[in-house]
Amino acid sequence: MASDTETTELATALRAAVRGDVAFSTTDRALNTMDASNYRRVPDGVVAPRDAEDVAAALAVCRDRGVAVTARGGGTSIAGQATGTGVVLDFTRHMNRVLDLDPERGTARVQPGVICDRLRDAAAPHGLTFGPDPSTHSRCTLGGMIANNSCGSHSVAWGTTADNVEDLTVLTYRGERAHLAPGGADVPTTLRAAGERLVADHLALLRTGMPELPRRISGYALDQLLPEHGRNWARAHTGSEGTLGLLTEATVRLVPAPPARALAVLGYPDESAAAEAAPGLLPLHPLTVEGMAADLVGD
Repeated sequence: MASDTETTELATALRAAVRGDVAFSTTDRALNTMDASNYRRVPDGVVAPRDAEDVAAALAVCRDRGVAVTARGGGTSIAGQATGTGVVLDFTRHMNRVLDLDPERGTARVQPGVICDRLRDAAAPHGLTFGPDPSTHSRCTLGGMIANNSCGSHSVAWGTTADNVEDLTVLTYRGERAHLAPGGADVPTTLRAAGERLVADHLALLRTGMPELPRRISGYALDQLLPEHGRNWARAHTGSEGTLGLLTEATVRLVPAPPARALAVLGYPDESAAAEAAPGLLPLHPLTVEGMAADLVGD
């Protein structure tokens, strides 16, 4: 924890460098000590950047002082990811817009603080939607979803967030700007060389040691940097929880929204029988397959 003098100096430096909101009051810090988890960590202060330049300026101030930075969206994480000491960057206040929506290409360009349902609302008039929709879709942000590779019940049909990311624009703690996309042509030379060296040194392990799971979430998806995966830097970054860089903009893929939906309720004698039946349902291409225990049916 920083001393009172260090905290005051940090707040002063941030206010001089950032055009957005800088809040170091007890109330502002208290409101950001927690997310949806049981974890509690008290930050030194909170910054709500107005744009990518503000993010870069805040990072520069914190980097010069060795202060930790935590990115925060809707605070819906249940493992403490949106809590941290040092400075919390709140992307929901200003960097919360759908910048562009292209129905022809089926893509949207968004800022990290935009709420999932706001993107889905913008896409709906075009018959489109954003596939991943966790249970917190009314309040979670795209930045947070990209940070932890969110899934949601409809990932059965449309995949995880990583499967729906086209490209990302990020800032590293060291101040490097990177445009992450398949191939990595716009990745800074030092970062691209490090990634390629990592893959070359651990080629066999990356090809055989990563679990074959359709809903592998969080952690480092280093296998996405393999040549057979198109060296997909955007997907490799997704799920890294802000530890590799802070997202300032993303282009995501939209999918056609079904014009009608139907619900089929199937009953089984026990949970084991239901679990064994699930693989047989997937070839029918349902939007989702959910289970409910018998003791919940009455409610």
